[in-house]
Amino acid sequence: MPPLLGTLRRLALAPALHEVSFAHRGFPVTPTPATRRLEAVPEAVVCGFEWGIETRGQAELVRRLELVEPEMRGFAYEGATMAYTVRDAMAGGRGGRARELLSGPAVPHTFLTYIGIGFAMARLPRVLWRGVLPDLTGTPYHPTMSWLAVDGYGFDLAYFHTGRYVDEQRVPASYPWQGRPDYFPRAVDQGVGRALWFIHGGNAPAVGAAVGRFAVDRRPDLWSGVGLAATFAGGTDAAGLAALCRLAAEQGDHLPHLAQGAVFAAKARAFSGFTPPHTGVATGALAGLSAEAAARLADEVAGTGEQPEYEKWRGLIRDRFPGA
Repeated sequence: MPPLLGTLRRLALAPALHEVSFAHRGFPVTPTPATRRLEAVPEAVVCGFEWGIETRGQAELVRRLELVEPEMRGFAYEGATMAYTVRDAMAGGRGGRARELLSGPAVPHTFLTYIGIGFAMARLPRVLWRGVLPDLTGTPYHPTMSWLAVDGYGFDLAYFHTGRYVDEQRVPASYPWQGRPDYFPRAVDQGVGRALWFIHGGNAPAVGAAVGRFAVDRRPDLWSGVGLAATFAGGTDAAGLAALCRLAAEQGDHLPHLAQGAVFAAKARAFSGFTPPHTGVATGALAGLSAEAAARLADEVAGTGEQPEYEKWRGLIRDRFPGA
């Protein structure tokens, strides 16, 4: 039985499942089995958040998370990381819950847990952002992939404040994440692109049209986010993926960006230990590679030793797809 304080935290902070549904958010999505499956992604995040905000200890939290089906488990860890980041902030940064989780049981889901930190950032005052990224020295992909926290922040803005950040295309104030305030808006746009995939329920023509309404210089990062979401979360078939390629090409030289997002998604799935069939279908359509080959490519371009800087890594992948 959860402690009373945990129950109060859940009631005060956790959104209800219906609040993240496509219908409740007013997204232009026609319900189908595919969109229902896609809608289960934010629901898994909410479940993870509820467990993380309510449970007393990590052992109880992890037991619950590991009951989630493998395809959705990373999303639940994403929500739990969001909860632990918020709880650490509420404790004045002295909690250490996020560090313990992310350096331990959550390591296979590293890519998604960084995104969970970004979800927390969207709900915390910026004065607290300095302490949201725990010291994960010695864990894989730290701090290179911590840019996914900014991606998560951008996704949250677009998903929950769609009128402002999608319809009006506002750009949030920059922030010197990893000492790079210049790159911050680009990482935000990568998250906005991922959100567009969900906002339009994986409908490729609608997603492509949405990207096309943004300024030309923002579209490469948006397409990268679309490729990542379509490959990691699924939601469309081979025809839809082919349409994405066609639309990305029509808007400019964006096929390498679409492929790069697919490669990162394949790497994230492989690192988690579970790659669903739809990931291989997407890497084949968007990058011309199997899921296994796409994940290997991410490692090959990184080389040995320390991982390259985040955007350099992304660029090295894009270079493998000239004109895709």
